[in-house]
Amino acid sequence: MSHYLISCGGTGGHLSPGISLAEGLTARGHQATLLISQKKVDARLVEKYPHLRFERMPGSGFSWRPARLVRFAISQAAALRFCLSRIRALRPEAVVGFGGFTSAPAAFAGWIRGVPVALHEANRVPGLAIRVFGLFAQRVYLPPGVRLAGVKVAVTRHSGLPVRREIVRSPTAGARLALGLDPKQKVLVVLGGSQGASALNQWVRQRLELLASEGIQVYCVTGLGKGEPEVRELRSRTGEVVRSVFMPFSDRMAELLSAADLVVTRAGAGTLAELIRCEAPAILVPYPHAASDHQRANAAFFERQGGGLVVEESGIGNLHTEVLEVIFNDWLLRQFRANLKRMDLSNSLDLLLEDLEGMGREGAAGGPVRRAEAPV
Repeated sequence: MSHYLISCGGTGGHLSPGISLAEGLTARGHQATLLISQKKVDARLVEKYPHLRFERMPGSGFSWRPARLVRFAISQAAALRFCLSRIRALRPEAVVGFGGFTSAPAAFAGWIRGVPVALHEANRVPGLAIRVFGLFAQRVYLPPGVRLAGVKVAVTRHSGLPVRREIVRSPTAGARLALGLDPKQKVLVVLGGSQGASALNQWVRQRLELLASEGIQVYCVTGLGKGEPEVRELRSRTGEVVRSVFMPFSDRMAELLSAADLVVTRAGAGTLAELIRCEAPAILVPYPHAASDHQRANAAFFERQGGGLVVEESGIGNLHTEVLEVIFNDWLLRQFRANLKRMDLSNSLDLLLEDLEGMGREGAAGGPVRRAEAPV
C-alpha cells in the first residue's frame, strides 16, 4: 500500500480534483493526505469528506504588491518547512500538486527529498507554479492540445480534470424539488466560482424582477462573505409565484447543475469540468483579472466545443438579452447538452490513477524515478 501527498488547497477548483484523486486512490487500497490552505472555502468544502485525511498548511497567494509579496515569501518559507516535515514523516510514493500557492512548496519539498513530483494543470494557460516546477516534475498533466515550454514530451500527459464521484447528472425535476424550486418553471443558476463573483451577484440582483416576470427562477451562489441566505418570491407576468434563492455556498453542485436550464458562471477549469459532467449549458463570463487571463482561454475553448456562449464582463449589459434568447430556445439547449456529453468521453480520474501507479512501479523496479529517502 502506497501513500500519496496531494497539494490542492486555495480554491474549489484546486481542492475538488484533489478530493477526487484521493477518493480514487483509497478505493484502490492506497493512502492519501491532502494539504489544504487556511482559507474558509477549504474548511467549508472538506466538511463533507470526513473519511479523507486533510492537513492545513501555511501559505498565502502571490502578489506583486510589496507588502503582500513579503507576506507571500514568508508564508511560502513556512509552507516549505511544513511540507518537508510531512514528507519526512509520511514517506509518500509521490507528491501531486493541482496548482496554486499550496503546490509550489509541496513540489519543491518533494524535489529536495527525492520524491517523484506530479503536477496537474486544468486551465488552458498554465499557472505560475506549474510553469516553474513543471521543469523538474516526473509528470505534468495538461489539457488536450496544451504544451508547456521546457517540459519534455516524455513527461507530459494530456488529461482533463478529475471530477468528484458525486458530480453526476440527476433527473431535472427531482433536483429542482430537492432545492425547493418549481420543477415546471425555467431555472437559471448563477455561479461565481468557489469564492463568488461580485459582478455576477450584482447583475442578477438588478435584473431579478425582470427574470421573474419571464417565469425564470434563479439560484445564485454568491460566495462566502458576500451575503446571507435569502429566498425571494416574485410574480411572473401570468401571476405565477417565481422563487429566487441566494446562498453563500453550496455543496450540492450536482443537484444544482442538474436543476439548471442554463448556468451563468465564471470560467475556472473546475467549474467547466462540472458543467461538462452534468451536461449543463452555460453562458460564461470570464474573470477579466485572472492570472495570465486563463479564464478567457478556458471560455473560448468551451465555446468552440459547443458547450455554451461567452459574454465578456465589459459587455455584461447584454447578458440579460443573451439569457432570454438561450433559456427559452429548447432546440439550442439540446444541442449544447449533446456537445457537452461528447466533451465528457474520457475518464480523467482513471488515467491519473493508472499513470501514478505506473510511476510507482517504475521506481520500484529501479527506473529513473527518484525515491523518497528514509526519515532522519
